[in-house]
Amino acid sequence: MNVHVNALSNAHLPDDKTSAFAQAAVAGLTQQPKQLSPKYFYDAAGSDLFEQITRLPEYYPTRTELGILRDRGADIARIIPGNAALVEFGAGATTKVRLLLESCRFAAYVPVDISGDFLTAQADSLRRDFPDLAVHPVIADFTTAFKLPEAIEGQPKVGFFPGSTIGNFEPHEACRFLRSAREILGVGALMIVGVDLEKDERVLHAAYNDAAGVTARFNLNLLLRINRELGGNFDLSAFVHRAIYNREQHRIEMHLIARKPQTVRLLGTTITLRAGESIHTENSYKYSIARFGALAHGSGWKVQTVWTDASEMFSVQALVAEA
Repeated sequence: MNVHVNALSNAHLPDDKTSAFAQAAVAGLTQQPKQLSPKYFYDAAGSDLFEQITRLPEYYPTRTELGILRDRGADIARIIPGNAALVEFGAGATTKVRLLLESCRFAAYVPVDISGDFLTAQADSLRRDFPDLAVHPVIADFTTAFKLPEAIEGQPKVGFFPGSTIGNFEPHEACRFLRSAREILGVGALMIVGVDLEKDERVLHAAYNDAAGVTARFNLNLLLRINRELGGNFDLSAFVHRAIYNREQHRIEMHLIARKPQTVRLLGTTITLRAGESIHTENSYKYSIARFGALAHGSGWKVQTVWTDASEMFSVQALVAEA
């Protein structure tokens, strides 16, 4: 790690907003095998591309999860305690949480996200549409410990983590996140989690290698962001998107593959790539219901209820924090 910090010190350091991105990029691209964190996909362009992905015919997770939340809303409402506060880890577009708020009677909503401007806009919108709901945004990295607002102290807590984002964590990272969420929410709390399920590999391949090439543009946008924000000189035409299913690890892997040998300069560091070399940008783990149940149990949670679509493509699971 010190090597990467020293490399950065010889170049013009980015401002506070981009320094974490800069250090992660240099560290990831100078290790073997090369990798970049998927958390940096989501600049404005990346977020827009992901919204396009969710509407693609091949991409089943978003519409399937929305269908479960819509169809099973009454069932979910039955397990929500009275006067509960809903805490969303990594609040994004409000489409899914609105379905939950419409079907369940929550007294308060706590969206948690690192982006303050985004949170403020979303909170204002929800206050207008749900005037009886107390909205208390928290600016924080939801993967680390943070404090809940004093205003909801003493209220039952329900966590919300939709979108199969749990699958983007390595299994040990997913355990760490669930343990942290349990500490934040408290013993006896509920957690509503979206979990993508194992399925035919052809369906998975199509979902992450769409015919329109939107996922490829989404993946390549990560290098474009490095060029724009960190002064990199990646030639985007020299890379190709590839998503493969790793059967042994039960995960989709996204890669950017170098078409030819190349040398890139980034913040005073020289990065060399061989023809055919990969930059690993994302994993998306797919779980069986039993395997996710075991992971949850090992993290201090018990699976109370599992709801799936008719084809068992996706699941929404209710967990209870154990003592």
